[in-house]
Amino acid sequence: MKKELLIVDGYNIIGAWPHLVKLKNQDKMEDARDSLLHELSNYQKYTGIKIRVIFDAQFVPGIQKSYEKYQLTVVFTKEGETADSYIERVVGIENTIVTQVTVATSDLAEQWIVFQKGALRKSANELFSDVKRIKKAIEADTKEYRLQSYRRNSPWSHHQMDRLEKLRDDLTKY
Repeated sequence: MKKELLIVDGYNIIGAWPHLVKLKNQDKMEDARDSLLHELSNYQKYTGIKIRVIFDAQFVPGIQKSYEKYQLTVVFTKEGETADSYIERVVGIENTIVTQVTVATSDLAEQWIVFQKGALRKSANELFSDVKRIKKAIEADTKEYRLQSYRRNSPWSHHQMDRLEKLRDDLTKY
């Protein structure tokens, strides 16, 4: 089974997700970046897909660095290098027989270039939908876990609990 790598064009996603656009428009770019990283971190942990988020030097000139935050790899390109050119270069290197690369961006030209290099593409809206779906799955799993924990500490068996629930439901009909 191939390893999966999701490369995210950070500013492109910030410019497409409604709650991040709002932060960007309020000149809270750092908050928008942090919120994006937090949401993608949860997505990565739940799906097991390795994520690398790329920001170009457009909004943070003079820095070029790569670091880990929330267990994600975050890359700020060098000054003068766009996120697109960085992503194209990395896709050529990382997309191998053992690794399937997917690039998340709504830039159609960028999507076609990475697709030609063998990577998959995902629009900002598709990623937003996936993140929302995963968020709901995490909430459902958390709720189920809490219920299991509650039932484990209960003196009642599952069969007894089912019978009690049926009795309660029958009583509420009247």
